[in-house]
Amino acid sequence: MDLILASMASLLAGTIDSIVGGGGLILVPALFAIYPSAPPATLFGTNKSASVWGTSIAAWQFSRRVQMRWAVILPAALAALVGSFIGAWVVTVINPDFLRRLLPFVLLAVLLYTLAKKDMGRTHAPRHAQGRETLLACLIGGTIGWYDGFFGPGTGSFFIFLMVRVLGYDFLNASAAAKLLNVATNLAAIALFAMKGHVWWHIGLTMAVANVVGSLIGTRLALKHGAGFVRGVFIVVVSALILKTGYDAFLK
Repeated sequence: MDLILASMASLLAGTIDSIVGGGGLILVPALFAIYPSAPPATLFGTNKSASVWGTSIAAWQFSRRVQMRWAVILPAALAALVGSFIGAWVVTVINPDFLRRLLPFVLLAVLLYTLAKKDMGRTHAPRHAQGRETLLACLIGGTIGWYDGFFGPGTGSFFIFLMVRVLGYDFLNASAAAKLLNVATNLAAIALFAMKGHVWWHIGLTMAVANVVGSLIGTRLALKHGAGFVRGVFIVVVSALILKTGYDAFLK
């Protein structure tokens, strides 16, 4: 029964994650509720071992229907991978709790800016020459990758927002690119968790099947309904992140 519940949560998380990220909002609390006596690091590692499959399938699905800017995205994914490793190392030296109270306000600023700029992300119009775009994408990948390794919540949303705001992507193309960067940061995290024995592979792989099914559903919805739909889901997910991180920071 525990594995069935975890798989159902993984399916729903895969659906949301494939559209705009934020699947961890669903899957991580579910794992903590289902396995209350497990070490937190093991639950985080198991979550990553399942979600990386859904994210990878989503990236592949998007790449078949969206014109991916590979010359820009692949270097950014490498930067995200390196940044995530560095962030994970830094968290062994510095306590990340100072970010806990800051994060809800950063997410609120992202939400208010997105709501104020009603046309932002509706049209795909990259605004930089390829060399500059690649440099900026690498900065985004490395910075948010570091954040994902160091702390984590809202990583997919930050990737999407910055690609829309800085690079001029629409929400659909930004979501597609963010999937590849998220795969890179997840692989870095899995490598670190696995080296320390913090992954339940038998549970993670079962959840991965459900996560992939959810990913296929979410990707199809995003491709069918376009940038406006992704923008709407982005607003809902960021709002949920604000509530969750605000609760964790000030009320828990």
